[in-house]
Amino acid sequence: MLRALLLQVLYSIRSERLLMEQLDYSILFRWFVGFGMDEPVWDPTTFTKNRDRLLRGDVAAGFFDAIVLHADVKGLLSDEHFTVDGTQLEAWASLKSFKRRDAPPAEPPDDPGNPTVNFRGETRSNATHASTTDPDAQLSKKAEGQKSVMAYLGRLLMETATA
Repeated sequence: MLRALLLQVLYSIRSERLLMEQLDYSILFRWFVGFGMDEPVWDPTTFTKNRDRLLRGDVAAGFFDAIVLHADVKGLLSDEHFTVDGTQLEAWASLKSFKRRDAPPAEPPDDPGNPTVNFRGETRSNATHASTTDPDAQLSKKAEGQKSVMAYLGRLLMETATA
């Protein structure tokens, strides 16, 4: 169960039900947890009840303390007292609404509900363009090689020092 919980944390699986689905079809997850190929996975409700019981005991605390100790020995921990996080929330604004700020008024579109737009050869950036339907949305992408989308960017800096 502890290995399953570790998978849930490392792979950001948001519920026990989804974790059980992953365990049911992922050979790698089955191997890591110790299930055989034909062995049935736990029922999500049973898993949740047993997880709560396990986490109240000393075994889980000892397990996670050992993981922290191992990370500390390998030099993977930091004594910095802050955390930085960023997220990208996709906006409902369409890329077609991302137009030059200094552009003259355009002719009415061929289809007002879904106009034809050709972006080929045009360099677009947040400095020169803005969404006409949602000015707070920005052109953004999560990583190099990923597609750009209209999104809201959230950044958080939090001090984590304890008194």
